[in-house]
Amino acid sequence: MPDPAVPPTPPVPLSALLAREDLGLRQIAGPTDADGEGAGDRDRDGDGDGGTVIHWAHTSEMADPYPYLLGGELLLTAGVHIPEAAGSGTYFDDYVSRIVAAGGAALGFGLAPVHDTVPRALVAACDTYGLPLLEVPPRTTFSGVARAVWQLMAQARHAELRRVTEAQQSLAAAASRPDPVRAVLRQLAQRVGGWAVLYGPEGAVIGEAGREAPDDAVRAALAELTAVVRPVVTATAGAAGRETARQTGGSQATRSTAAPDSAGTAARATARRATRLEAPRPSAETPHAVARPSTPPSPTSATDTIAGTHLATYALGADQGFVLGVAAPHREPGDHTIASVAAVLLSLLTGEHQSGSGAARSSALVRLLLGAEPQAVAPLLGGDRWLVVHGRPDTQPCDPVAASALGAALGSPLVDLAPDAVRVLVPADREPSPQPGWTLGVSAPATAHDWPAADTQAARALSRARATRTPLFRHGTHRPALTDLLSPDEAQAHARALLAPLTAPLTETLRTWLSLHGSWDRTAVALSVHRNTVRQRIARCAALLDTDLDDPDVRMELWFALRHTEQ
Repeated sequence: MPDPAVPPTPPVPLSALLAREDLGLRQIAGPTDADGEGAGDRDRDGDGDGGTVIHWAHTSEMADPYPYLLGGELLLTAGVHIPEAAGSGTYFDDYVSRIVAAGGAALGFGLAPVHDTVPRALVAACDTYGLPLLEVPPRTTFSGVARAVWQLMAQARHAELRRVTEAQQSLAAAASRPDPVRAVLRQLAQRVGGWAVLYGPEGAVIGEAGREAPDDAVRAALAELTAVVRPVVTATAGAAGRETARQTGGSQATRSTAAPDSAGTAARATARRATRLEAPRPSAETPHAVARPSTPPSPTSATDTIAGTHLATYALGADQGFVLGVAAPHREPGDHTIASVAAVLLSLLTGEHQSGSGAARSSALVRLLLGAEPQAVAPLLGGDRWLVVHGRPDTQPCDPVAASALGAALGSPLVDLAPDAVRVLVPADREPSPQPGWTLGVSAPATAHDWPAADTQAARALSRARATRTPLFRHGTHRPALTDLLSPDEAQAHARALLAPLTAPLTETLRTWLSLHGSWDRTAVALSVHRNTVRQRIARCAALLDTDLDDPDVRMELWFALRHTEQ
């Protein structure tokens, strides 16, 4: 079966659970971490170190637990399901094989109240199928084992968060030094205990750091892995070659677990290699997001393992071709997060020096401050038509680093950290995609003259996305309608007269309420107010307009008026 999805918590080494004296667990069958056999099969955390790890504990007395397992469990049983004549048949072989097929990490057998000893046939079956078997003494309850697993997970998670936080601080400090790119590489290499290298758009090494440089084979494999995340070039031959590698990575991404990967060195691939795709691009299933019709987008990161060395590559910035590579003998929990922080910082550092874009933005800013019109300075920013994107993080508050990271993911350095949202100005030829941890609202394409209207569209799209719990909502494009038959001036005059009794907060509440089909709860979420406040405002609107808002004809006329007040 495919590798199971695992929870966002660090796995617990089986050896740590066995070391708990209060539990008194004893391994009586199956490979131990010191054996070195079957390491690839037991390596559930993907770090290649071969130790058996547990992602959760689950109790079941089913004769066939396969349908109820997700993978990575310590399955606990008291043997209630075992028939009396089980030892003379294939019952235990079938039972253990189904646990292994489901991805179970280990089996715990409780002594008492059903069995005084672990059946010998079960011990033999676990040895045969390479499943660690633990003997749970009578004094240890299954709930106590589960509690110990979660305690160890909490300890590991706390240690991981502390390590990541310290690394983030040191990387940010390195980015402020006189030679920031090499300082960040040095700090990253130190934090992961390996080698870090920055590749340019053409594959040349711009900078590298690490105590020991890897051998030529590892260097070559890491350089080859960069082709997976580097954006497609316009040349036909280059695009074809990279497309082949990308298709190879895509096929292996289906075997991924919680963080799918995408590998590019197919010739070196082993049976247990997995690949990671971190930031999905638009797809046909993504609401209001249109995928690029040309070639499939490249993943933002990829991993591989060669000669016991873990390799990882990260695309920097907005399809500019810079790639961060990391090679380390071990991969610890939190290494990917630390490398991702370094990738964001390097994206910002390298983005300022590409094609004079930083100087062009500075020039545009100075001209705006000196009184130039937006449409006059827009060409300096690299395009005529733009999208305004409003983003709100799932976890508040948002800091400047997170805002810059969002801009880098969307492909634009034009980022504004506003009090209630992050605003990003994106060229219209770059399709924004849903970003993990963010809710986004996207305007329709607009010229510089229409930027204020696009900003309003993005704000309303963000409110709609939050209310409908959609990762990305795009402002709808205009379609021919009956309202086009009316004179715009007359329609706007009628709209202003109809809505004149309403204040701005009441107008916005009515607009949001109608757009969400009269849902009190979703309107409250979109406006960040209590649902009773929405009810009071809508009731006030009905009173001021002296109309029945339950009448669909009234709602249609008000929506018509509200749409024309946007113009």
